[in-house]
Amino acid sequence: MPLVRKTKIVADEFAHVTDQPIAADADVLVTAERFLAEVDALLARSGRTGVIWPNNRDLDELVPHLGRVAVVALMFPTFRDGRAYSQARLLRERFAYRGELRATGQILRDQFVFMLRAGFDAFEVKKNADAEAFASTARRYTVFYQPTGDGRVTALHKRMQLRHQAESANP
Repeated sequence: MPLVRKTKIVADEFAHVTDQPIAADADVLVTAERFLAEVDALLARSGRTGVIWPNNRDLDELVPHLGRVAVVALMFPTFRDGRAYSQARLLRERFAYRGELRATGQILRDQFVFMLRAGFDAFEVKKNADAEAFASTARRYTVFYQPTGDGRVTALHKRMQLRHQAESANP
């Protein structure tokens, strides 16, 4: 499955594991159930740990561990179910999560920009053609009017910065 991170198609360093044993130095993505059942053992390993978090599960269970989780993969079980957008915004804006926020499941090209704006920075896509389209779109849109979870400076703030720089250069 192709992975788009930021504006590039990259190899996924994280192995998706279910119930098999995990090597101490492996970078893994585990289910929320396994993560919560084995949280201390998983986070004590030298390898990085990520969690696949369903959109119907309360984020409060994950929040105490956010500082030690490398990836949070939020699930879109169907393209019509947008609860993961809300989870992404909460993770970025309320809980200040700075690790990788990955969208997985039924994600469509039409939703990609909205996912970026919600704070997602990586996307597991089904087809290589979609991966190319996602990477291209991420490079195309660089300035937005509304502030959101992705942390980008808005068009208004960019204009204000430019005006301030111009005023400082010409007192």
